[in-house]
Amino acid sequence: MFGIGLPELIIIMIIALIVIGPSKLPDLARALGKGMAEFRKATQEIKESLDVDEDIQEIKRDLVDSVSGLDSQPDLDDVKAEGDNKPKYENYDDAIEDYEKSKSGDTLAEEIKEDTVTQETKKDGE
Repeated sequence: MFGIGLPELIIIMIIALIVIGPSKLPDLARALGKGMAEFRKATQEIKESLDVDEDIQEIKRDLVDSVSGLDSQPDLDDVKAEGDNKPKYENYDDAIEDYEKSKSGDTLAEEIKEDTVTQETKKDGE
């Protein structure tokens, strides 16, 4: 356990029996056992929580990859060097928001309307 062998454990038990007394020793052992059980339960819950957080982060990365079509994060230095070529979405939430807008059809109708106005303006200018 902590490098304590059987002889050391027997000596510790004898000293505890003398100091605490035979009447309170079982109560102390019960309380110590309950405390250890609660500690183990709490550490197990923390481990499970961390595992769930890691799983959620992995799923989120997979979704971003599938939405953007990339297997890894783009190199941001290359993007800055090229100038106008900026990523369309900064994070996963922006991509989902744009997707929700496109599902509603409002964005598509607005884009078509803007394209039509732009084309008419070009024709008028010629």
